Order: sequence, then C-alpha cells, then structure tokens
Amino acid sequence: MPLFRSDEFKSFVLAAAVLIAALSPRMASATLGEPEITVQNDVDRAHASIKSSQDRTGYRVHEITLPSGTSMREFVAPSGMVFAVTWRGPIRPDLRQALGQYFEPFVSAPRAKFADRRHLQIQQGDLIVQMSGHMRALFGRAYLSSAIPSGVNVGDLH
Repeated sequence: MPLFRSDEFKSFVLAAAVLIAALSPRMASATLGEPEITVQNDVDRAHASIKSSQDRTGYRVHEITLPSGTSMREFVAPSGMVFAVTWRGPIRPDLRQALGQYFEPFVSAPRAKFADRRHLQIQQGDLIVQMSGHMRALFGRAYLSSAIPSGVNVGDLH
C-alpha cells in the first residue's frame, strides 16, 4: 500500500510549494510605471533598507539597498508614478519585479546583432533599458521615455 494516496500527495506538494514561496526571500525594488506607494511594501517584505526621498527639481528619488548589496534608485514623477529605476551592485536585481508590466516587452525585444556581452541597450516602444558591467559590478537603468517629467535630463538618472 502506498504511503500517500494520489490526492493526498497532490495536497502535500501544493502545501509545500506554498510554504517554500512564503519563506523564500523576496527582492525589494521599485516597479516601473507603478505608484510610489508600492515600493514601501516591497521593502518591508524583503527586509531591505530604504533612504527617504530626496527631492530634486521635477522628481523624487528613493534609494533602496537590497540584501545582496545592490543599490537601487527609483525616480518618481510629481504625479506619484515611478518613471525610472536604476541599479548598481554585485548582482542585478530581479528585473521581473523592477520592470513589472514592462518585463515581457523587455524579454521579447530584439537584441542588437553586434552587441557585446557587457553592454545591452533595448528600446521597445516607450521602454528603454540600458545595462552594463561585469561580474560583481553591474549597473543599469530602465525608464519610460514619455513619462520623464519636463526639464529632467535622462543623463542625470543614475
């Protein structure tokens, strides 16, 4: 006689998967195109640290330090929407979380034929993602070109 019946085994596996998902560490990050309020929820769940916003001309910046040591900055327009996310550190943040609804367009975007392994630039509609670096020194930024507040220079987003 088997140790578990088929339906008991399925229930056990499902319960184990839910427990593992609940206990696994989450990466904290801002989500591109989402309201500013969602960031604090992610920070709390991941036990990351956050510096309060720095007001700049035309936007606010939140800096988040992930448990991995990677520093992320989120740039928030006066409307309260995250219009850009940047990162710098030993590992790349969870891009699925950081890009949110823009992750699938990022993944499906065509790659340049002659791009090298250390540099990547993708433009897919409104989304622009730039990544560079090497092992343990990675950096990048993602932003929505139409959401950049008036008077803000993209070169200042780092």
